[in-house]
Amino acid sequence: MRPLLPTLVITGLLTGVAAAQSPQTVPNIQQPPIQSPQDAYCRQQAEAQVFSAPNPNKLSLYDLGSQIWHLCMASAYGRGPNPGRNDTKF
Repeated sequence: MRPLLPTLVITGLLTGVAAAQSPQTVPNIQQPPIQSPQDAYCRQQAEAQVFSAPNPNKLSLYDLGSQIWHLCMASAYGRGPNPGRNDTKF
């Protein structure tokens, strides 16, 4: 009868090697629901331009996409994404 311990050790090592070689996944960043047609359009624009837009400030792709979205929303509303908002100081 063969000892069971070497078989378990080899199985554990092979499992660890397979796990170490599996590709790492990118974390799924949840986005808030789409609020308007302009929001949907600007999200599509940001997704389409994030890899081709100039990035002189070396922003992350998420931050660059956010910047593209904010610029698109500002142009869609004229002043920004919340034109009716009143800035109040406490």
